[in-house]
Amino acid sequence: MKIGSFVLLLLFFVSPFTWCLESADLIVFNGKIVSVDEAFRIHSAMAVHEGRIIVLGSDYEILQHKTNDSTVINLEGKTVLPGLIDSHGHPASASIFEFDHTVPEMDSIEDVLTYVRSRAEAVKEGEWIWVNQIFLTRLEEERYPTRAELDSAAPNHPVVFRTGPDASVNTLALKLCGIDAGWQVDDGGPGYAEKDKSTGEPTGILRGCTRYLSKAKVKKPTQSEHQKALQALFHDYNRVGIVGVTERDADENEIALYQSMREQGALSVRVYLSRHLDPVQPLADIEALLASIASSPLYHGDNMLRLCAIKTFSDGGMLTGSAFMRKPWGVSDLYNIADPAYRGTQYIAPDKLAQIIEACMKHGVQFTSHCVGDGAVHAFLDACNSLSEKFSVRDKRPVICHSNFMSQEAVRLCAELGVAVDIQPAWLNSDARTLTNHFGYERLAWFQPLKALFDAGAIAGGGSDHMLKLGSTRSINFYDPWLGMYTAITRKAKWLDQPLHAEHALSRVEALRFYTINNAYILQCEQQRGSLETGKLADFIVIDRDFLLCPVDEIKDIHVIETYLGGRAVYSSSS
Repeated sequence: MKIGSFVLLLLFFVSPFTWCLESADLIVFNGKIVSVDEAFRIHSAMAVHEGRIIVLGSDYEILQHKTNDSTVINLEGKTVLPGLIDSHGHPASASIFEFDHTVPEMDSIEDVLTYVRSRAEAVKEGEWIWVNQIFLTRLEEERYPTRAELDSAAPNHPVVFRTGPDASVNTLALKLCGIDAGWQVDDGGPGYAEKDKSTGEPTGILRGCTRYLSKAKVKKPTQSEHQKALQALFHDYNRVGIVGVTERDADENEIALYQSMREQGALSVRVYLSRHLDPVQPLADIEALLASIASSPLYHGDNMLRLCAIKTFSDGGMLTGSAFMRKPWGVSDLYNIADPAYRGTQYIAPDKLAQIIEACMKHGVQFTSHCVGDGAVHAFLDACNSLSEKFSVRDKRPVICHSNFMSQEAVRLCAELGVAVDIQPAWLNSDARTLTNHFGYERLAWFQPLKALFDAGAIAGGGSDHMLKLGSTRSINFYDPWLGMYTAITRKAKWLDQPLHAEHALSRVEALRFYTINNAYILQCEQQRGSLETGKLADFIVIDRDFLLCPVDEIKDIHVIETYLGGRAVYSSSS
């Protein structure tokens, strides 16, 4: 007789006192249920009632909560984990990126130019062509397409090759925007146009000022179409085990879309919103925005949708050569850097940064900021440290987004102050080759130092920074959490023949915390989810192999069999 059948038979002979036990809507048993609680306990069974976990334990203990109305699932030895959480994404925009047309994969400059030529044939002469987030570090040539190359591909269309806050543009784009030898940023914001040292003319490389460029005319979805696309994306998130996501940098329209979906019961992931905040605006306007967030019904929200954070940008990007570093980047043909003293672009002055963080803490709105370079990371930490006598920084839970380049001192300060970091292994997996070629192996000694953060007691959470396309490994960046965990555990990257500073690799236990309870802490919901414990929401996944014991190279190939949100199946591989 199989163990599952034997245990069920025992139900006919249980103690007469079981009538006083809380009944379960759902019971899963005969499995390996990894709780990810503080003690990292493992159970064989779990009971759920009205969307919450009522008890975990042995098969015999849990099956006593069965009634005639209970759904009982024999796991047959399979592993159950808490539902995974992605701490950093842009699903609202990613879901409709290809609404107008399918965008091919681009691995070389010629691929980029071929795409530009195809768009020049598809749109009217004079219309803008944007190539979005095709990072130069992921191109075979590891460089920007030049102004001349973009001119040759589409001389009669303004063309923008945008990577994060920076871009390479063609001659017509410069002309239409009035960017010439004498042009300067004039709106009080960051950025500049690079100039040729011999001629003084713009090279076509724009740093941090793509806001001056016109957008392409694309077919926009209706709200109904947008909702359908976002639901399809969320279903794919469920397919890979994701039950919670942060929408970083949400605008008013995106917030309204989420509200509508919540009201219709159309969300299959729990969503945490970070509202976009422009740091250039006057402090009074910033205060007004924060007050409106704090007074919004979404501020407290519910377990499906909440808005109580802002997102801003402190520096540029590492893939475009504009992240703000403590030491100069170094002269580079790859990044078009000619100035040996160049350190990147800092978007918020230190005094203004401290004022914004203080305003957030005063209003009870979580402050998060894009900080890629170690210069930006230290500026963030310095500002928080300056406020530590006025506020309990730890209680306010500020979050450094990305935090790719750190230092031993930055790790220590994160732990001491209680500043959390929101890190995406995709940047290591996809871009370590180019970063190593540019900076050298030693300078990357504190690149995504996950093990040091865990050892210091700092809170680090894992995410994807999913920006474009549907498809867990086709997307930019990939949102497959198993590949993310595999990368965090192995420190292996594309095109590198050795792990990138293996001393910073996580254990499997740490990697699982990285995508579950740590992210719940960052999203200020660790009392409700992130682990499988009595009283918490029954968000869990059933997977096809043992995450803790399978060969390490199989981690990236793990498949989810079923995904449950509040005890309700939102994905099944059999359907």
